[in-house]
Formats: sequence, C-alpha cells, structure tokens
Amino acid sequence: LLVNTSPKKPLVVTNNNKNEPSSCEDPPLEIKKRFIPGFNKEFVIELYKLVRLLIPSLWCKEVGLLSVHTTALITRTFMSIYVATMEGRMVKYIVQRDVNNFALMLLKWLGVALPATFLNSLIRYLESKIALAFRTRLVNHAYALYMKNQTYYRVSNLDSRIENADHLLTDDITAFTASLAHLYSHLTKPLFDCALIGLALARSSRQMGAAVIPGPLLAVVVITLTGQVLRTLSPKFGALVSVEAERAAYLRSVHSRLITNAEEVAFYGGHQVELKHLKSAYRSLVEHKNKILCQRLWYVVLEQFLMKYVWSGTGMVMVSLPILMTNNRNGQEKGVSDRTQYFTTARNLLLSGADAVERLMSSYKEIVELAGYTSRVGAMLKVFDEVSRGTYQRAAVSNSLQKFTHICGRVVESTDGSIRLCETPIVTPTGDVVVPSLSLHIKPGHHLLITGPNGCGKSSLFRIVCGLWPLYSGTLHRPSQATIFYIPQRPYMSIGSLREQIIYPDTVEQMNEKGISDIDLEKCLAHVSLGPLVAREGGWAAVADWKDILSGGEKQRIAIARLFYHKPAFALLDECTSAVSMDVESQMYEDAKSVGITLLTITHRPSLWKFHDQILHFDGQGGWEIKDVAKNLDEKKV
Repeated sequence: LLVNTSPKKPLVVTNNNKNEPSSCEDPPLEIKKRFIPGFNKEFVIELYKLVRLLIPSLWCKEVGLLSVHTTALITRTFMSIYVATMEGRMVKYIVQRDVNNFALMLLKWLGVALPATFLNSLIRYLESKIALAFRTRLVNHAYALYMKNQTYYRVSNLDSRIENADHLLTDDITAFTASLAHLYSHLTKPLFDCALIGLALARSSRQMGAAVIPGPLLAVVVITLTGQVLRTLSPKFGALVSVEAERAAYLRSVHSRLITNAEEVAFYGGHQVELKHLKSAYRSLVEHKNKILCQRLWYVVLEQFLMKYVWSGTGMVMVSLPILMTNNRNGQEKGVSDRTQYFTTARNLLLSGADAVERLMSSYKEIVELAGYTSRVGAMLKVFDEVSRGTYQRAAVSNSLQKFTHICGRVVESTDGSIRLCETPIVTPTGDVVVPSLSLHIKPGHHLLITGPNGCGKSSLFRIVCGLWPLYSGTLHRPSQATIFYIPQRPYMSIGSLREQIIYPDTVEQMNEKGISDIDLEKCLAHVSLGPLVAREGGWAAVADWKDILSGGEKQRIAIARLFYHKPAFALLDECTSAVSMDVESQMYEDAKSVGITLLTITHRPSLWKFHDQILHFDGQGGWEIKDVAKNLDEKKV
C-alpha cells in the first residue's frame, strides 16, 4: 500500500503481493496531473495503444474491412476524375454544337452514375462495419478487464477515479469507435483526392502549354496559411468534448440512482430534492453544450470564410493561369472549345480538390474531438488494468491509514480446510481502521456467530475473507474461493429463468455437467419451504423480473436455496434471513448444518445463537472477543 495522506490529494494503493516479494519502503507513486485532451503527443501514444487493441494482427477481420474500404475510396477518387473529364468533354461538344457526341457522352455519364452511387453507399456501409468491428473488439477487451479479479466491484468501491463505468463501457466506446472509423474515411479519401487530382490538374496545365509550378505553389501557400490560422484560433474541442461526456454520464447516473431508489424516495416524499438534482445535472450539461455551440459558431464562420471564399478566389486564379498565360511558342493557339473543355474539367477537379482539402482541414476539429474520447476510453482501460492488478487511487478522507504503508498481507490456501486470520487489520476503502488486529481460527464444523454494533467491522470481515477488500498486513489462511459462499441481506436476482435463480452463478450447462436435475432443485426449495413456488410461477423455465415478482422473504429464501445447491464448505451469512419467519429460519439452519456446511452468521436475532458454537463480538472501538455460545447462554439464564 502506497499512501498519500493529504486529504486533498488522492490515496494511492498498490499490492506488492501480486509480484515478487519486495520491501515495504518503496517510494510513493507519482500521481500525474490530468492532461487536457488535444492533438498532442499523449493523444498519439494513447491512440496507438488503442489501435493495437483494435487491430491485433495483419490477418484479422478489421484489416480486411479496412483494405476493402481503402480500395473503394481510391476507386471513388479515380471515378471523380473520370466524371470531371467527361463533363469537360460534354461542355466542349455543347460549344461545338456536336449533338451526336454530346448525346453519346451524356449516355456514358449516366452509365457511370449507377456504379458511382453504389460506391458512395458502399463507402458509408463499410465505414459503419469498421466502426462496429472496432466497437466489438474494444468491448470484448474492456469486458474482460471489467470482469477480471472482481474489477467491476473494486473499481467503484476501492477506487474513485471512475464514477460512471456503465457510461464509459457503452456510450464512450461507441462514440470513440464511430469517430475513429469516420475519421479514417474522412482523412484517407481527401488524401487520395489531393494527390491524384493534383496530378490530373498538372497534366491538364501541361497540355495547355502553361507552366505547372505557379498554380500548385499558390495553393500550397494559401492552404498552409489557412491551416495555421485555424489551428491557432481553434477552441480546445478535445477538452470540451471530454467534459461534455462527463456531464452527460453524471446526468445518466442521477437518473439511474432515482430509478434504483424510487421506492425509498417515494416513501420519504423526496421528489422535490431529486428533481433539484436532475435539473442541476441537466442545466450543467446544457450550459456546457451552449458553450460549445458558441465557440463553434465563430470558429465555423472563420472556417467557412477561409475555405469557401478565400479558397474559391484562389481556385479561380489557378484555373485561369494556364489560359491567361499560355505559351504560344509553337504559334498554335487552342480553340475556344478546347479552352472551354479545359476550364470546365479543371474547375470540376479543383472543386473536388478544394472539397478534399477542406475536409482535411476540418478534420482537425474531429481529431481533437477524437482526442477527448480517446482520453476517456484510454483512462478507463488503464484504471481497469491497474485495479485488476491491485492498484487503487481514491480520495483520502482519513489519516488513520498512515500506519499501513503497503499491502503486505498474505493470502494462503489452507491445507486443513479451515479459515485462519493472524493479526489481520480490518480497514475500509476510505482508510478507516475498524479493527487494528484480529486473530481468528474457524475449523470446518465449528459454527461462528458474529455480533456487534453497526459499523464495527462485521460485514467488512466477510469482504476480506472473500477477497473483495485487500489484506494490509497479517496472514489469511482460507480454502479455495469456490468453497466459500457469501449471502448478503439483499440477495441478487439475476436475469433469467427460475431455474437460473437457484443455480446462480452456475449456468444450465454447468448444472447438467454436475449431474444435477430439476428434482434436486426441488429438494433445495424444500429446504427453504418454497416447494409451491415452481408451480405458482409456471415451471422452472419461467422468466420474469424476479426482483419485483418475489417478496423480500422469498428472495432471501431463494438465496439460501442457492446455498443448498452449491453446498460450500463455508457459508458467510450477512443478515440474510431478516425477512424470514423464525420457524422457517430454524429449519434452514438445521438443514444447512446437517449437509456439512460451516456457518458464519451476522445477525441480531438471539434465536440463531443455538445453531453456533462460538461468538465473535466486536465492541465498535476496535476491540473484539470470542466466547462459547453454550457458556454465554448459561450466563444469560443465570
């Protein structure tokens, strides 16, 4: 554990046990300041890392799509040049009043229109396919990191760098991949257009007998100056887009919080407070969007003036130069029709070229916006990776963590199947030391009752035993994770059938591989007095919103039924029968002990004491003691 104890600075936690044994005197990690997203070195490095994830090899699907897409873009450029040449010839035949050749050229022009239209649609189709392929690749990678080593839990409970992981995994990844695919198309075709159209214009100028250098040189000077002006005066769109995404994510989280806690809000009548939060979050987003619109307004005005009018005037000069400065050393002047053909062809090519350069120039704004998405997605993946490896950062709200300077605790798989804690502290993610040191030995078949006031460390102990919270010092001996089953007070009802509620987190395929049938599941329900539930809900395959369909007591009994399905060595029961009647509760505890499950129970019900052998009592001041249940019951009787 590496700690910065200033309450205004983030707390950095690293797990030394994931690597080779090291000294607990390592220097604190340097916390880098968050850079403003933009077209800079950091953006290029981050984008390169993400592109390597999106295109892992030369033989992947994405390379094939990019190759076809690039071929379509090049073909479209050649087709644009060919169409411009045809239109020049059509104008020439009009000037010459050559009806036959004009009609023939018009038919050819219409014939080219069909493949040109298809090619335009194909380019847009391939762009969408590339964006979808990129998104699929990135989503799979992000999901793998998100589920690795309980990152989905740790990133929101042990780390404070990401507040809206759901928004990042959905909207931001979608925006990033769509922006990247569009930018590739938006940059590649204009580059091809500029190169090939430039060659075509140079050839046309040479055919007119004019010098080739002045026109392109003038264009390069004007374009360079335009680009420099726009780059200098451009707002920081990357930072603006990044902030917009953050505020949109916060608005979404406020809505999500209201939906999750709708019943509590309704009971309290707190709709006015929640409305205030919603309006505040929405107003913040709208104000920022208005800021973006205002800054984009004057930038677009400047951009359109330079690219539409300044460039148009430059283009007219470029097209006119070969005609006005034709070298007639051969004594042969081009005819009116030839000059008209040249002017029309050159003008169309120049318009296409100007459009290409304009798209390249306007792409800078899209690149900066892409930098905003790249920053957020890259930061998300970095945080997921660090959290999965045991490195956390959070706002330090307590200085009591100073004595624990590293995660030096060891988790060892026990050889005798018992759970043993040796001088282990209980420390919350916010840095509060609840219990400075706890030593405890729980043998299989020895049932433990855990009591104490709220906030004394009862549930925290379970989180440490299950591996959800880090072990800062001491040693934890425990059996494999598969032999420990935790049941909270509010059980989780998954998406799926009634059968899948009982076997969670197993799948139906895993259930069949274990040789367990629906008859065995009925026995599990019998242990918790829910036998009629299957018929009532329409069979094992019935699918419903079980969170709302089942009562609180039924959901708790479903969670206990999972215990009888999995039959772990240890059951960690955290107030998990608070909504169950005492007679059913007693039956469940008796049956659990009869099948060989060792019970570790947090409860305030004295009726459950008789099912346990020892009591671990926390006093709420960091102290604890272990008593025999039988002796304690005798004292209470006396």
